[in-house]
Amino acid sequence: MISAVKAFFDKHSSTLSYVVADPASRRAAIVDPVLDYEARSGRTSTVLADEICAFVRAEGLTVDWILETHVHADHLSAGGYLRDKLKNAKLAIGEHVTTVQSTWKGIYNLAPDFPVDGSQFDHRFRDGETFKIGGLSARVMHTPGHTPACITYVVEDCAWVGDTMFMPDYGTSRVDFPGGDAATLYRSIRRLFELPGQTRLFMCHDYMPHERALAWETTVAAQRANNVHVHDGVTEGEFVKLRTERDKTLPLPELLLPAVQVNVRGGVLPAAEENGTRYLKIPINRF
Repeated sequence: MISAVKAFFDKHSSTLSYVVADPASRRAAIVDPVLDYEARSGRTSTVLADEICAFVRAEGLTVDWILETHVHADHLSAGGYLRDKLKNAKLAIGEHVTTVQSTWKGIYNLAPDFPVDGSQFDHRFRDGETFKIGGLSARVMHTPGHTPACITYVVEDCAWVGDTMFMPDYGTSRVDFPGGDAATLYRSIRRLFELPGQTRLFMCHDYMPHERALAWETTVAAQRANNVHVHDGVTEGEFVKLRTERDKTLPLPELLLPAVQVNVRGGVLPAAEENGTRYLKIPINRF
């Protein structure tokens, strides 16, 4: 049973990042870290990532893993920055990141030699693969639908579900990005619902509907009973209709276009051009 989970909230993107630690061994993992990005000026900063590092140092933790649940479309990842700063930590994601890289390489018209083999990451997890965070046992579930590469990290009695689900009063993630699919998402969620009811679920985002307080933890039982999109009794057909119709009303995430081209690189900015400046590409009228 995990007793040491610390959440960090990025207000701009409504993203939760986490430090998951084994109190006995002081080994830890960081889940879904955020790189601060100000779109109007095109400036990055590492305020939140440095806050995570300060916490790690203060707690005397050794970070073995930086875990991405998927290629995010709403924030830039600090995975690359933290890997460099923490030295021994491995940056990991699901093995189907290659599908996402192949798709977005075409959308951004990236250089022919841009690798789409996931080699930007130190490890690419398979469905069912197990690993350790100190003495904590962890395993990976492939939970696609929001993207083809989404995975859930199940660590002892806890699970980090990425964007697959939100808190019960907000529902589920959108599926209208390239490679998304509502029926696939439904099946992934039903698979998560097979976990024990007391399993603690940690969200990647919280949008605080109806001005309630920030929340990021719930349980499988609570989701099955109360999730407004996909509680027990909602059929796949009903969910697909609801999800598809809802997605048609949603604007694109503010940081989609800058974020994905960084995140397919493992949270590393594009290389500087001959004038020493790095550039992000924006496909005009593509979406």
